[in-house]
Amino acid sequence: MSFLITAIFAVAAFISFNNVSAKDGLAVGSTLENFKLTDTGGAEKSFNDLKGKNGAVLIFLSVQCPVVKGYDERIVKLAVDYGAKGINVIGINSNSTEGADKVKTHASENYKFPVLIDKGNVLADKLGANVTPETFYFNAKNVLVYHGAIDNSRNGENITENFLRDALDNSLGGKAVAKTSANAFGCTIKRVAKN
Repeated sequence: MSFLITAIFAVAAFISFNNVSAKDGLAVGSTLENFKLTDTGGAEKSFNDLKGKNGAVLIFLSVQCPVVKGYDERIVKLAVDYGAKGINVIGINSNSTEGADKVKTHASENYKFPVLIDKGNVLADKLGANVTPETFYFNAKNVLVYHGAIDNSRNGENITENFLRDALDNSLGGKAVAKTSANAFGCTIKRVAKN
């Protein structure tokens, strides 16, 4: 019985259903300054060079997170669908517990978009990213338009709201984005301890 209780607490610690708010990082409507991170091949990449003509979606990812694994197919489809519309998906791995080799292998086996390594979780801290997967959509002018969950269900068959797709479609259509944030849920980002 004690093993079961310990296992439940271990899973609860690994998977967190955190709420996200603007006070935790960059607020919707704010502009992101260009940044550079290293990709899985070791090359330094600039956000402005990777974004599409209509902007970019940053998705915080994890090699080990079961929630991310459940979203992988949806993330790949999102990248294909919106890459064709000038919005590029850029993966970000900020987990201090996931080495560059693991991130590289995972990215090459699962994604056809760049995955950048956020050493020291500097970008995650700046944006206020807390979980994986968590998304940030920036328009062509680097203004944060949407922040939060991709949709409202871990299970792809139970989705009733496509928060991110709705924001992207409205933005591309020149319409106001009705829902600019939604609580992100998933596994906590394993941060480097700060002194």
